[in-house]
Parts: sequence; C-alpha cells; structure tokens
Amino acid sequence: MNDYDVIVIGGGQAGLALGYALKRKNRRFVIVEQNQRIGDSWRQRYDSLVLFTPRKHNQLPGLTFPGEQNTLPNKDEAADYLELYAKHFELPVMLGMTVMELSKIGSRFQVRTQDRLLHAKQVVIATGPFHTPFIPDIANRLDHTVHQLHTSQYKNESQLIDGPVLVVGSGNSGAQIAVELAAHRPVIFSQGESRSYLPNFIFGKPIFDYMKTFGLLDAPHSTWIGKKMRSSPDPIFGYKNQVRELSRSGALRLVSRTVQVNGRTVYFADGTEATVNNVLWATGFRPNYDWLSIPDVLDSKGRPIHLRGITKVPGLSFLGLPWQHTRASALMGGVGKDALYLVEHL
Repeated sequence: MNDYDVIVIGGGQAGLALGYALKRKNRRFVIVEQNQRIGDSWRQRYDSLVLFTPRKHNQLPGLTFPGEQNTLPNKDEAADYLELYAKHFELPVMLGMTVMELSKIGSRFQVRTQDRLLHAKQVVIATGPFHTPFIPDIANRLDHTVHQLHTSQYKNESQLIDGPVLVVGSGNSGAQIAVELAAHRPVIFSQGESRSYLPNFIFGKPIFDYMKTFGLLDAPHSTWIGKKMRSSPDPIFGYKNQVRELSRSGALRLVSRTVQVNGRTVYFADGTEATVNNVLWATGFRPNYDWLSIPDVLDSKGRPIHLRGITKVPGLSFLGLPWQHTRASALMGGVGKDALYLVEHL
C-alpha cells in the first residue's frame, strides 16, 4: 500500500527525528531516502571530518549518542548513530529511493520516485541544506592542468597532484582541510569573509555547554540576539592555534577573497596572487528543489518560504533548514526540537 498520512522526504538527521515524533503519534508514515544506507550523507564526506559539536550535543530525541559525551565524534560515528537510531525505533525507511517529482493533486500529495508512486495527506521535506555544490564561475578560467575539487568530492590528499593547493572558503570544512594539508605541502587559504575562531573547549568544558547555558543555541531568529547571530558569519570552531602556528612557519598562507584567475595564477582582494597546482573549493552548496512541482513554495533564489517550517501550501512543510527557528535548527542536536514542534502542527 502506497498511501500514507505523512511522507517524509530525506532520511538524514531531520527525517529520522521527525520519524521518531510521528511514531509517537501513531501516524502512518514513510521516510524516503535516496542513499542505499542510512548515514551515507555523512560517510561520503572527506575522510578526516570531525564534528565541531560534542556527542552530548548531537543527540536526536530519545537516544543518547554513544561514547564519551564531551568528545567530538568523527563523520563515520555520526553516520553509524543515525543508522542505530532508525533501527532502535524501527522507523520505516525506504532506501535507494530518489524523488523525481513532488506534486499536489487536489488535497493530496503525490511523490514520484524512479519506480513507484506514493500518496499522502501531508509531506515534510527534510533534505537538509546541502544540495548542489557551488563553485564560482571563475573556476572555468583556471588552466586545465590545475586540479580542481569541491569539498563534496574530496576524500583525502591522495586525490591531489603534487604542488601547492589553494583552499577557497572560510567555513569549518575549509579550515579543517587547510590545516590538514599544510602538514605536508604549501597551502594558500583564501577567506572570503572575516571569521572569528572559537575554541572547542573552555576550562575543559565544551564551548557548546556555555552557548547552551547563555541561550545562544535556542534564541529564535526573530529575537535581537538571533538576528545578530544570523547576520554574522558562522565562527570556526577549533583550529585557531593550528592556523596561527602554520601561518607563522610559512606552511599556511592566509589571503583574502579570491577575485580572479588567469591560467594557474590566482588573484586575491588584498592585491596578492599565487600560482597553484590544486584548488579545493570549500564554497558550500546551493538549494536545489527542481523536483518540487508545487507553486508558491520557493522564493526567487530557490529557498523555501516558511514559518518554522510550515509553508502556505496546506500539508507541506520543511525540516532541517539553517535557522528554521534557531541556530541549532540545522545541527544534529537541535533538529529534534523543530521536529517535535512540527509534528504538533501537521
């Protein structure tokens, strides 16, 4: 039978958290996941990825994240936790199911996958913020001998050719990879906007403990502190000392925004330039809802129009978006609150 109360599109942290809440409400639902295994969106990231949130701040509702609670898990541990979560609560997940189209016929939704049609009264899109890798157009002007990768394709240093590497992008992934590579080769780290560096731990306690205590994680985006945080670039957690030491030694060169390229030469906003053999684009992602055939859901930039995940289309909601309600909304440890709220409004 392919008819449900709720269809959840996406079996990552958001979809599973919602599955937990739906099961408690005895709703007939299914979670549709395109990967062949729960947690693969984490497993497919670069080998050395470590979360900047400690285990105790990565828990979905109802199940503790295994291990020493104040330590930082790696990406495979995060993936295994999601798989454990789905198994523990016996959540109905359809794996290997790519959604080709979501439409609405009358008062009911139709989800078309590669080999079946599913119908439901309500649909929650829980595909997260990481859809299409973004690489700026200037990448096309690089010489063909320059080896280019987006962080979504990067696994480890063995993928690079000999010589210097330019890491473009000032987020946590860019900083972590730049530090990792600078141990073995010259690295130029291009930061498009100024970022603050925060330690992972203060006086032996995770910094997220303090952020939680002072209400920084749970401040709604409509509040003064929420607006202030949302308007500022996200900080980089950890790596301040490594970046400082590597830059002093000359192994890591810090430059400003990448503005132009010509062949193998890259030019930066601070007036400097560099000749590179590799470029690693840590430039993030853009939303992609090409399969969404329902009007009045997305804005002119392709982003969902919603209030705490609820759209103007009756029965259609989103979950797991950055700042859906608070800073924690897109974090593994924060999406559960949004899921519990949303299930009360379905």
